[in-house]
Amino acid sequence: MAAQTYSFDVVSDFDRQELVNAVDQALREINSRYDLKDTKSEITLEEEQIVINTASELSLNAIYDVLCTKAAKRNLSLKIFAPGKVESASGNRVRQSVALQRGLSQELAKQITKLIRDNTKTTPQIQGDAVRVSSKSRDDLQTVIQLLKSQDYPVPLQFTNYR
Repeated sequence: MAAQTYSFDVVSDFDRQELVNAVDQALREINSRYDLKDTKSEITLEEEQIVINTASELSLNAIYDVLCTKAAKRNLSLKIFAPGKVESASGNRVRQSVALQRGLSQELAKQITKLIRDNTKTTPQIQGDAVRVSSKSRDDLQTVIQLLKSQDYPVPLQFTNYR
């Protein structure tokens, strides 16, 4: 019988429903806050981004802060947000697109696999926007997880399909 191998996937993702809830809560707070009530502000959640449309850059910053606070309270990493440039919108308003980051870029996946190869006796493989790590020892996999948690990557990492 062949030796048992164990594996897990390193992914970067977020709970879409929690994000929907965070945006809803942020909108409720913005509509009730005295300093933001008359700005006719909007937060639109799209597939790949959130668009904030409001009266001024000052209210835009306040709204982004509210959104980040609500997201953090719902255990969403703020690393999923990639705010774009502030643009002028029609009627003396401003708009900002905040891209939602999920998945590992090829470059980041290569960095992660190199780090794992250089520091452990496991086998990392890039699979699309994830990295699969396999080993004959569960302890080695735990070591990899601790190693990756100790690094600061531009996206949040999760460890899934542990078997």
